[in-house]
Amino acid sequence: MKNYIHIKIWGYIMALAVITSCTKDFEEINTNPNAPVSVQPSLLLRQVIYDYGEQMSYEGFTAGNLLGQYTTALDFNLFDRHNLKSPQLGGNPWPIFYKNLRDNEIILNQARTVETYAVYEGPALILKAYMTAALTDIFGDVPYSEGFRGKDETVTPVYDAQEAIYLAEGGILDNLDKGIVAIQNYSGTIALQGDILFNGNLQAWVRFANSLKIKSLMRISNKTDVTTDLQAIYDGGEYIGLNSQNAVFDFSDGEPNNFRLARLRIGDFNNFVLSETMEEVLINLNDDRVERLFRPFANSTNGDFNGLLNGIDASQTSIALADYSLTGTIFRENTGLLDANFMTSWETQFLLAEAAEKGIIVANAQQLYETGVTQAFEYWQVPLSSTYLTIDAAYGLTGANPIEQIITQKWIANMINGYEGWIEYRRTGFPQLKTISASLNNDLIPVRMPYPAEEEALNNKNYTTAATATDDNSINIKVWWDQ
Repeated sequence: MKNYIHIKIWGYIMALAVITSCTKDFEEINTNPNAPVSVQPSLLLRQVIYDYGEQMSYEGFTAGNLLGQYTTALDFNLFDRHNLKSPQLGGNPWPIFYKNLRDNEIILNQARTVETYAVYEGPALILKAYMTAALTDIFGDVPYSEGFRGKDETVTPVYDAQEAIYLAEGGILDNLDKGIVAIQNYSGTIALQGDILFNGNLQAWVRFANSLKIKSLMRISNKTDVTTDLQAIYDGGEYIGLNSQNAVFDFSDGEPNNFRLARLRIGDFNNFVLSETMEEVLINLNDDRVERLFRPFANSTNGDFNGLLNGIDASQTSIALADYSLTGTIFRENTGLLDANFMTSWETQFLLAEAAEKGIIVANAQQLYETGVTQAFEYWQVPLSSTYLTIDAAYGLTGANPIEQIITQKWIANMINGYEGWIEYRRTGFPQLKTISASLNNDLIPVRMPYPAEEEALNNKNYTTAATATDDNSINIKVWWDQ
């Protein structure tokens, strides 16, 4: 018995020694020598630009176009009826924002801590501002100051007020300014790699940043005086002014880099048809872009286009697909003609035209408007008719509201960025969207997206504070710049 006890104790000692030895070398033994400890910023930059652009183009087309009333959903259309808590073919951009903002933060941290990566600081700050603006414009108050650092710090970030996200140090406008300064102060010889927007052209990033400043300043222009800053940018002229300078990357005709609508089954693609709102705007303007953006409906004998009022009750209404216009071949068969659109010259021209018309800057509003229209037709590869700017969409037509004309033209051109059309409608009231057919939101057009259900589950304390501030996460509570 005594020997047995000694043997047993000795066994425990040996086992403990083995465990201790294994634990001591655990990290070394269990580390894959072929797995990278960190990702090169060039690879991350390429990934962030592509992933965000590809996914938000799809989101903008599916869900954004429904909110902006470019298209109507025939089925799977709870979202089109404004039950925004029920995303179907689209309508959940939250994880797209946070995944790419997290990865972009890694680039930014690398640029600030590794001397050979310094060239990435400016573009990373500009991308952070760009994605953050889209995030907060869609949702309102969101996790920001603690929002992109879950790996190193908190996984339950506080929600920051939209006003601070725009105006505070480290916010949207501050990051755009700092991004420009970082580029201007960069004196190294290492080129920017992985840049599928501008192929490493740092001056193009400066133009991009200034166009984003114009956009952000106009977005908050009802809340704060932006005159001095906008006039300085306009006078400096260092913004995106030509389509050749646009912040875009091209889709291809074939996989894997074609527009995602081309990879959906035909039934999903055929779910989206011309909206009645879009039809009326384009047909009333004799706008030839209707032939690029949509197809004549199948039952037409004269190549006509027909739209459907948004938000039908698909369970109670029988709709014949052949009676309505599908979206154009550019979104499925010919996606090589399409691109992921971050910021364009025509959008910049329309923003400046609005600022000029409102007296925020001293500039020729009509000239800026006409340049924007011309560039928007060029962007969509449609010839501009000789009468469009003199008759059909002539600036300042008798009885026309110039601001409505400017915003409507920007709305048309933003079809692949449907969230933008909806956001600008919320800011300006134009174009005049319709009361939908079978609303699940008391006939109200939503003015923000709801926080997703996973926030309530995973970040409950901070979610509850934000939800309380929006009347239990209501889609009818305006964001700060819209109040």
